Amino acid sequence: MISSETKIRVRFAETDAMRVAYHGNYFAWFEVSRVEMLDSVGLSYKELDAKGCHLPVLEVHSKFIRPAKFDDVLTIRACVKERPGVKIKIEYEVFCGDEKLCEGYTIHAFVNSQGVPIKPPAAFINRLRQYFD
Repeated sequence: MISSETKIRVRFAETDAMRVAYHGNYFAWFEVSRVEMLDSVGLSYKELDAKGCHLPVLEVHSKFIRPAKFDDVLTIRACVKERPGVKIKIEYEVFCGDEKLCEGYTIHAFVNSQGVPIKPPAAFINRLRQYFD
C-alpha cells in the first residue's frame, strides 16, 4: 500500500459568497495529493509524462460529508491499496482537523502519447514492489 498526506489551506478564491469551498475544488486537491503521493515514493508524475506515459482520469467519485470553508487547513490523504495494472485506483480522504469532510477516489489508465492503454513502465512496477509484495 502507498499512502501520504498533503496539507492545503482553502483560499478565498476557492469559496462562494458563504465562504464555503466549491465542490469542484476537491478534484484539484485530489490531484495535488496524488502527485505528491507518487513523488513521495520516488514515482515522479513529471518523469512519467516525459517518458510518454500518461494517467488520464477515467472515473472520479466523491462523497461530501461536511463543507470546507475559507482559511481551513485541510489534510488530504491519498492511498493506493491495490497493485496497479493497466489502471490505478487512488482513494482520498479530506479532513479539517479530526473531522472528515470528503472521501472519494479516482481511477486512471496508463496510456501512451497516442492514448493507447499500456502497462506501467518497468521502473514504476519495480518501485511498487516494495509496497505490494
